[in-house]
Amino acid sequence: MSADAAIRDRLSNLPAPVFDPVAATTAPPLSEARVAIVTTAGLRPAGEIDLWQPGDFSFTVLPGDARDLQLSHFSPNFDRAGFAADLNVVLPADRLAELAADGTIGSVAANHLSFMGAQTDETFSTLRLDTGPAAAKLLRDDGVDVVLLTPV
Repeated sequence: MSADAAIRDRLSNLPAPVFDPVAATTAPPLSEARVAIVTTAGLRPAGEIDLWQPGDFSFTVLPGDARDLQLSHFSPNFDRAGFAADLNVVLPADRLAELAADGTIGSVAANHLSFMGAQTDETFSTLRLDTGPAAAKLLRDDGVDVVLLTPV
């Protein structure tokens, strides 16, 4: 059995959570919407030495103009070359600024959020009940209408 087939076989038997439906609202037209980025790249401001740890469902607030960021994701299991070449691969803040400047979107949020992906708790209870609502409140308090998710 190939390595790919072995991995596929192992992962196909993992339990998958079932989530109750959630309420949703209709966002304004993009030309009027305030947009934020939420990434699972595990970004931190440059100089912070703490790496994210498995099971850490916290998030880091990234100022909208911050570009001096480091990838602090604990997992070595993904290619970091894109991030090394261009931060916009995982945090496309410059692209959002361009979209706001040409009127495609209304504005860019004051802050973006970074979580650490590769979580091992299949219930996501901390994220669903604690840090997720806290992150949503922070974004809503900034008037964010739309979130661009950049999974890593």
